[in-house]
Amino acid sequence: MSWDSVPWFTEGGAEHSSEVARLLAFAAFAGSQGVVGAGDLRVRALASPAAAVTVYPGACAILNRAPGGAYQAYAARLPSADQIPVAATGAAKRSDLVVARIENPYSAGETWPLPGDPKTGPYIYSRIISNVPGTTTDVRQVRPNDSAITLARIDIPANTSSITQTMIKDLREMVNPRARRRLYTASPSGDQNWAGNSKGTWVAWPAAARWTVEVPPWATKGRIVLTLAGVQVLRAGVWGSSAWKLGTVQGQSVMLDTGKADGSERLHLISADTIAIPSAMRGTVQTLSGMIALDDDNAGTLQADRATTCILDVDWAEDPTEDET
Repeated sequence: MSWDSVPWFTEGGAEHSSEVARLLAFAAFAGSQGVVGAGDLRVRALASPAAAVTVYPGACAILNRAPGGAYQAYAARLPSADQIPVAATGAAKRSDLVVARIENPYSAGETWPLPGDPKTGPYIYSRIISNVPGTTTDVRQVRPNDSAITLARIDIPANTSSITQTMIKDLREMVNPRARRRLYTASPSGDQNWAGNSKGTWVAWPAAARWTVEVPPWATKGRIVLTLAGVQVLRAGVWGSSAWKLGTVQGQSVMLDTGKADGSERLHLISADTIAIPSAMRGTVQTLSGMIALDDDNAGTLQADRATTCILDVDWAEDPTEDET
């Protein structure tokens, strides 16, 4: 088997093959497929629910799955919203997939019909693949040879003709999602005590567990772990909860309870949660603080001192299913 005789890019009026052009797209997308931006190609119900859904504008990469299509990808865009009809259900419920699919009859091994105009196509469509298993999350589960990406699944109850947003499950994946992880550490320069608070209230503590963090403009999700290692319990037992707070968003709390009536000991307070980043917070600078809530009947106190280390692990992620802007 010989080389494709014209590599990208050769001068002198050489004619380059579509396969080599798609190879360039494949390399640019790092061999992945999906939507380009977190907000691209969302599937939404109509403002007044009816027997249709809307695919909103965006761009995508789609791998060529035709025979001989290895190391090839298509780059496509939807410049304006595309409304597609959805058939009503009868006596039984039904699940449909919404996909973006390349239908290129000129690619070797494909059997799609010829387009009305070879110059303008179209060669890509928003399509409904009807009556798939209700657990389907990828078009490859039902049509493995299609050059397509999955946008959403619509789970339609029986005897239904109008599609509402609650029926639509977002299944988009990004071609190259961004991620950024940051690790922060700090230790108190002196004793930072907290003896308690009004029952049911949270306070920022200790002062060393407070950082100014930059939220990436593309971040739709944050996975945050805060560890207060070597916190000292003085004089008696304590019980309550610890957590962290990013701006106005507080993560899940973790219970603490020494179970002792007296004495001194050290414990590690760990709080972790995954949160959706509100659109207004993206691209801003926020304060991230450790939080504590002790029952107001506590006999003991907590102390963060030079033997305490505060460790913050923040993992920002770009996930289209978390993007609701």
